[in-house]
Amino acid sequence: MRSHYIWAVLVITAVTASAQVPAVTLTKPVTPNKQPSVGGFIQRWMLLEPIGVTGLTDSAVQASVKKEHFPQQFTILPHDGDKVTAGSAQLTWHAVDTKNYNVNLFHFARQLGKPTSDVLFWAVTIVNCPQEMKDVRLAIGSNAASVWWVNGKEVIGIYGDRQTVIDDGVSKRLTLNKGANIVRAAIVNGGGATDFCARFLDAADKPLKGFTVTLAEPAK
Repeated sequence: MRSHYIWAVLVITAVTASAQVPAVTLTKPVTPNKQPSVGGFIQRWMLLEPIGVTGLTDSAVQASVKKEHFPQQFTILPHDGDKVTAGSAQLTWHAVDTKNYNVNLFHFARQLGKPTSDVLFWAVTIVNCPQEMKDVRLAIGSNAASVWWVNGKEVIGIYGDRQTVIDDGVSKRLTLNKGANIVRAAIVNGGGATDFCARFLDAADKPLKGFTVTLAEPAK
């Protein structure tokens, strides 16, 4: 009798674990623009539902992110609710704000009933600068591997099965343009938890401030 009880508990636990769970640290944006956090972290992103991939080595990740999964994947500026077709799957873009310094992709995917292991997440945001900002560096962390682009140029990548560490990868010095700057990332997870964080560092390697983040390119 006890064995039947234990079996029932295990079944209920498994069903509960696979159910959709609210991503309490992620919310829908309610303002046009958002300031970076006190620590300079970008907290507003457009996220695409996960795409199935495998491998966390440099070559495997590069092959995964360079493969064309959907049209214009390196140039698209999606809107909340836009859909793309990747293979046989129709995927949706979601606008999110995070309450933390990092974006919890595990919660994001689980909330939607999507897989969290052996997957690729695309993330896009727009950093609006009041003037040109020189000698800044993009500083990122991710669980697990990730590749990052600023204004269409690949600037940093980190690989392997790793935990998210603030400023784990830092780009070479670059210039942010006056106006809109497109930041794009591909995060690849093998299994377990998955998240990422990103901020810019100024010429003195302090968190960059004085910009806003949005998900729509300003009218020209």
